[in-house]
Amino acid sequence: MQTMTAEPTTKTRLYAVDNLRIVLTVLVIAHHCAVTYGNIPLWFYTEPAQDATGAVLDILVVFNQAFFMGFFFLISGLFTPGSYERKGARLFVRDRLVRLGIPLLVFLILLRPLANFPGYLAVDMPYWQYYLLSWDPGPMWFVEVLIVFALAFAAWRSLRAPAGREPSPLTFPAIVLFVLGLAVVTALWRILVPVGSYVPVLGLPTPYYLPQYASMFAIGCVAFRRGWFESLPARAGWLGLVMAGVSAVVLLPLSAVTTGAVSSVLGALWESAFAVSMIIGLSVVFRRRFNDQGPRGRFLSEHAFTVYIVHPIVLVALGYALSRLQAVAVVKFAIMLVLALPLCWALAYAVRSLPGAKRVL
Repeated sequence: MQTMTAEPTTKTRLYAVDNLRIVLTVLVIAHHCAVTYGNIPLWFYTEPAQDATGAVLDILVVFNQAFFMGFFFLISGLFTPGSYERKGARLFVRDRLVRLGIPLLVFLILLRPLANFPGYLAVDMPYWQYYLLSWDPGPMWFVEVLIVFALAFAAWRSLRAPAGREPSPLTFPAIVLFVLGLAVVTALWRILVPVGSYVPVLGLPTPYYLPQYASMFAIGCVAFRRGWFESLPARAGWLGLVMAGVSAVVLLPLSAVTTGAVSSVLGALWESAFAVSMIIGLSVVFRRRFNDQGPRGRFLSEHAFTVYIVHPIVLVALGYALSRLQAVAVVKFAIMLVLALPLCWALAYAVRSLPGAKRVL
């Protein structure tokens, strides 16, 4: 059986994973900048594209969506078993409810009204009524789902005897079987939850990706036990990125030119292959090339979660500030992104400087 093994690394994985979180957070901001000016108007403030460059932004959204939130869930799963073992069941659950639940409530009650105020300007109803009817966690749906996954892990773990780390290589056949299995489950799931579905109140913008999110969280937990992050060989990095490109070139066009169940299966297969390939490729590249951090990197990583929470406020404000600018969609996207990144981290720094904030954030 072919395996993917490498000598154990002597450097901690923490810096590499923290640097990945920084990049993924940047992708979240870029994603929502693209939605602002593209043709997929699923954001608090949008200016639908009036030119062909909007299609470029739509392509960015499609490729981003295929893997980046699944990657976030995998990273969360990677640190979940160790956190549970260090704290025990009660402290683990309390910690997850505090560190995830409080930011979720703060966003819902305080920040959400600022982010979705543009919607109120377009309706004719009392604000208190709009406040209740527009109840939606926005991008904090990720935290909402992560709370459920963490509680599910705690419940499952309470039924099992303690287990230590058991390093074992990740095999290529296992990766292929996982991709195929995820594709099948996703295609079946989408019979019940079609692409484009939305769950109001809970605010799940992509419930048709739930099989990927759940499986990536679970794989992250298993990867911690098996030491997969540390043991993937160097060749898995470039091979994963190449396979991501191949899957996009072959499977994505096929899903676009077919219809019905065939298109759904091919689309699910592309998303699964692309996501797994990108995650493996980027994990190895960052472990080998970006496994250290200076003061700037530490600053960015320490504030990344807070940036995720506050970035809608920044993007909506920039949307209004740039509304009179006459430019093609991709140019306005670029301007917003360049301005948003430093502003998001600056606002996150200000928030984390508040008394007691660092205990949660």
